[in-house]
Amino acid sequence: EARAGGPEARRVLLARVAAAVAGGAVLFLAFPPTGWWPGAPLGVGLVVAALYGTRPRRAAWLGYLAAAVFLLPALAWVRTIGDDVWLMLVGVESAFYAVMAAPASLVLRMRLWPLWFGGLWVAMEWARGLVPIGGFPWARVAFSQGESLFTRYAALGGAPLVSFAVALCGALLAYAVIGRGASWRTGGRSRLWRLAPAGLALAVPLLSLAVPRPGDEGRTVNVGIVQGNVPGRGMYALGDEPAVVLRNHAGETSRLARAVRAGLLPRPDLVVLPENSTDIDPYRDPYARRIIDESVKDVGVPTLVGAVVAIGDEHRATRSLVWDPVTGPGAHYDKQRLVPFGEYTPFKEIVLALWERAGLVGRQSVPGGRPGDLRMGPVTIGAVNCYEVAYDDTVRDTVRTGATPLVVQTNNASYALSNLPPQQLAMSKLRAVEHNRAVVTAATTGISAFVTPDGKVSWQTRERVADMNVVKVPVRTRATIATQVGALPEWALAVMGVAAAGAAAWGARRRGDRMGTD
Repeated sequence: EARAGGPEARRVLLARVAAAVAGGAVLFLAFPPTGWWPGAPLGVGLVVAALYGTRPRRAAWLGYLAAAVFLLPALAWVRTIGDDVWLMLVGVESAFYAVMAAPASLVLRMRLWPLWFGGLWVAMEWARGLVPIGGFPWARVAFSQGESLFTRYAALGGAPLVSFAVALCGALLAYAVIGRGASWRTGGRSRLWRLAPAGLALAVPLLSLAVPRPGDEGRTVNVGIVQGNVPGRGMYALGDEPAVVLRNHAGETSRLARAVRAGLLPRPDLVVLPENSTDIDPYRDPYARRIIDESVKDVGVPTLVGAVVAIGDEHRATRSLVWDPVTGPGAHYDKQRLVPFGEYTPFKEIVLALWERAGLVGRQSVPGGRPGDLRMGPVTIGAVNCYEVAYDDTVRDTVRTGATPLVVQTNNASYALSNLPPQQLAMSKLRAVEHNRAVVTAATTGISAFVTPDGKVSWQTRERVADMNVVKVPVRTRATIATQVGALPEWALAVMGVAAAGAAAWGARRRGDRMGTD
């Protein structure tokens, strides 16, 4: 053991810091737009190597460091709002990793510690998606695995099981390198036996191939997707000219209608426009109502319009509105998961006093109270609005209504050409596999896309352009195991990790062991 403060101790500390920094950086590379999915288990493995054999206090700041290195670039899209908001968000989210790392340093001294570490990782991501102010589940490890050997685990236990599998694989890789003398000590056994952790690490992703998934049901629906684009950029992406976003999307809908009449595209059964595809409330403004109605009549099929509508005199709702070519506006879904500081202002009086930019939110949004199952033509679609695709329960509750396919309306205009749109598309890919549903995404500026139930992107747009298409979408109704069991795997894995941490802490206290060499 290195003498405290000596040259060897400093070298060990330097090695830990290097491993934490490298782990955070490699983990970032797993996420879109880079999308190098093996970076997730490798990054987790490096973080585990940094924590292994250290004390809780040091483990906490090493975990914080690794998280900051990971999240600073992963959440760089937040810089559109302001560098201060970006740094504040990264600072808060990194604290969750620090809180996990402290007990992890104790767990890493137990037998079978890769399992318990994986459970702790799931518990940390669960907490991140819950608090503060509704949680922020962005950049969960599972969302780096839209198309990987780990993806199929989503059909068995949802995003939490994917995160667990990645964390377990990473921990096993770390164990194969540094953990021989710990919980599974091999002594004089064969070299082959000592390679078992590496073999198990390889087996974790490969075993996902055995996860059962429902097959095709032979039914399809033609869905028109419209991306109208917007005139501006950043926080003022919708521009200053009234109704320009509305006219862009109505015009692109009519262009789709002309292409159908010319035989260039198949006739759609329904059409999907993005969130905020009208920047004027069609319930209150006759001009907006007329423009939408004319474009829907032109295309001739039910159309899902994204609108921000007034609720009384002080509030608003982000609404997915079914517009029928004959009867006009009808059934709707109001967004349930609202974006803090984007659609409403938490602690409004204090925040508005401190940050002038918070006033850009304007009228405060109110959340809806029911899932987004909406009848459109021959199918009942599952409407999921933008930010909501990151929340397991919101998507799952929508699928459980029987809705198919899933339709994600999104407005990424303020974050165009950042790493947000590809990250959001990766979530849709995972959701498709998780619930055996095709996912259709319509975005104001991109990325609009069609994702098959196997998680493959069949068609997508470029960003910052107007575009449209009609895609043939498989209609699947069978539920995956993940849809049926819901949050049970997440609870079980999180409780397992927390219980292991509690047992490790109790054992350390009982022995009077400071649990670390540092």
